[in-house]
Amino acid sequence: MEMLLGLVVLLACLIFGVRHGGIGLAVISFGVRHGGIGLAVISGIGLIIFTFVFQYKPGTPPIDVMLTILAVVTCAGFLQTSGGLTVMLKYAEKFLRSNPKQVTIFAPLTTWFLTVLCGTGHVVYTMFPIIYDIAIKQNIRPERPMAVASVASQMAICASPVSVAVVSIVGFFAAHNFNYTVLQILAVSIPATGFGVLCGALWSYRRGKELADDERFQEFIKDPENRNYVYGDTESLMDKELPATYYRAMYIFFAGILVIACLGNFPDLLPHFPNAKGVMKPISMTVVIQMVMLFVAAMILLTCNIKAKDVGNSQVFRSGIVALVSVYGVAWMASTYFGAHMTFLKQSLGAAVTAYPWAYAIIAFLTSKLVNSQAAAIAIVVPLALSVGMDPVMIMSFISACYGYFFLPTYPSDLACIGFDRSGTTRIGKYILNHSFMIPGLIGVATGCCMGFVMAHIVM
Repeated sequence: MEMLLGLVVLLACLIFGVRHGGIGLAVISFGVRHGGIGLAVISGIGLIIFTFVFQYKPGTPPIDVMLTILAVVTCAGFLQTSGGLTVMLKYAEKFLRSNPKQVTIFAPLTTWFLTVLCGTGHVVYTMFPIIYDIAIKQNIRPERPMAVASVASQMAICASPVSVAVVSIVGFFAAHNFNYTVLQILAVSIPATGFGVLCGALWSYRRGKELADDERFQEFIKDPENRNYVYGDTESLMDKELPATYYRAMYIFFAGILVIACLGNFPDLLPHFPNAKGVMKPISMTVVIQMVMLFVAAMILLTCNIKAKDVGNSQVFRSGIVALVSVYGVAWMASTYFGAHMTFLKQSLGAAVTAYPWAYAIIAFLTSKLVNSQAAAIAIVVPLALSVGMDPVMIMSFISACYGYFFLPTYPSDLACIGFDRSGTTRIGKYILNHSFMIPGLIGVATGCCMGFVMAHIVM
């Protein structure tokens, strides 16, 4: 009963416990209907109301975080345009096709790993038809590997050194004088999300009926045209010869990630400059990430025969810019609102999260679903949690909970997964919530939080 009361108090404080909280929630709810950029600009309505009507002092947008995001998504855009991402996908397909009978286990681990490398879950779109083709030819129910592969591609966002979510966490920690290295953050998030994905995959191994016993599926393929549609071939990357520049771009990108990891773990290698008190301090890792990512993008541009103007049309760059603008609007509005009530929040919310730190995970999960973005959710909940005195170790413990938008099957990757499954086994259920992604997602997040709790207390 006390635990339930604590959660109610925490939710009430966040949403309705202080004046005008319902306005911010209403603005976010309305903005979500218009997508990522729409959410950002709709947040401007909340800013105007808070500032000009209620006389709240405007908060400060997270400029360092935004600049880091901009550098990272620019580099990722150059990677995709140069063909480096295509090389990664080719190797991923080769791995899956060499282990076809274990596709339910290996497919989600592969999509998770691709997102870790690239920083965006949108790479999964190319993998869906490959996963489907392998599963259907092995008479494996496609829902088994495909649904959990979609979940895995999103869980990995908080485990990628070049994702918007991770660079945001690094920036927010630095802003509150918690100088955790990138490797420390990843040492928690990689095992946490990876373990969650593995648990979701193991559960999926025997989910649903075998295709031979599925009456609905068997009835569908009785029609020869439907059967040809279900078992038709899928285009493969394995037989394609890729230019040497594609491989060069991939190696340059990996080298950049390695440099960031090394510099983050060995700050003595960084240039040192005197601070306001005259003490020599290394430059911030957020600045290092920005510099290295821009340098990597420049090397790809100069050595891989691409046109800079094409980068703006790449899917990875466009989706990254949408995330950047979303973080800008949501974080600024949240900073304005919470800044006006920080004294109250420290007294009430600080006590709640200290007594019931697990409740933070639920808040992060619900916020993620509300804004349909891990980066935007982190921009809201992490600065608030740090401001009210929550231990960064506990914030990192529940990093997996920042992925909650599978709860309703409206996210683009989930909808794409349903579309690529020509067998119809991956679907939205009659009651909406009984869809193919629900249980793998809940298992992944819950077990990821458990592993995160263990790792955070060991590493941080």
